[in-house]
Amino acid sequence: MIGTILPTRTTKPPSPAPPAKPLRDYLSYSAITTYQNCPLRYYFRYVAGLPEKMVSSSLVFGSAVHRAVEHHFNELMAGNEAPTLDAMIGEYDRHWSEADPQTVQFGKDDDVESLGTLATKMFTAFQTSPLAKPVGRIIGVEEELRGSVVAGCPDLLGRIDLIEETTDELVVTDLKTSRSRWSRDQADDSAGQLLLYHELVRNFAPRKRVRLQFAVLTKTKEPAVDLHEVLVDARRIERTKRIVERVWQAIDKQAFYPSPSPMQCPGCSFREQCRAWTG
Repeated sequence: MIGTILPTRTTKPPSPAPPAKPLRDYLSYSAITTYQNCPLRYYFRYVAGLPEKMVSSSLVFGSAVHRAVEHHFNELMAGNEAPTLDAMIGEYDRHWSEADPQTVQFGKDDDVESLGTLATKMFTAFQTSPLAKPVGRIIGVEEELRGSVVAGCPDLLGRIDLIEETTDELVVTDLKTSRSRWSRDQADDSAGQLLLYHELVRNFAPRKRVRLQFAVLTKTKEPAVDLHEVLVDARRIERTKRIVERVWQAIDKQAFYPSPSPMQCPGCSFREQCRAWTG
């Protein structure tokens, strides 16, 4: 007896998942450089929104130093006397107290006490430097600016450490902490950040020249504060914009992949997810 032949049932393939999109509708310079260093890290942080299990002590230290310097400039902008060394250390300590000690990863020669001693030396160097005594009027401290800088790309969001106004110019300063003193080449290699900030601030005072500078506070045995001016050049600005444009095009096309590096990988919070990634 021949059995009844049943019609073949076709199974409809599942619909593909919608492409992942960034969690934010803007770009920051740190997001751009994160993608340049490792597209997969960008994905984990800005698209998947995975929490970072560990954070390097150098990152917490740099943020704590920024907070203390920010306090200094905020007091001056309010018309008050410059804060004392103890007051700056207090701001530094408050930032550390807000960090989860279980997530901070220290270097082999670092601990809270040694970093605190270093911070005190750095604040002493800062207070005696020309940076601590602005010539112009402070009009912005940790100023958050957002705007369209590159056509076809999301807005750029910038957080500018210090904006001063003089009779003739606006001075835009970005503070960096560094293990060693910067060379001219290092300042030039980092210029993209300030050139983009130039585009965000130029409408503040359209008739005034915008001067850009990095203030580098070193974490050396004898800390120093060095100022490096960045030349405002139309060709360099346009080149920087084209870099942002290409980076955004790659992000928009979901071009996420690992970029192994002996410099970047050891301190990355996403090593486990990266090793499990199959594309």
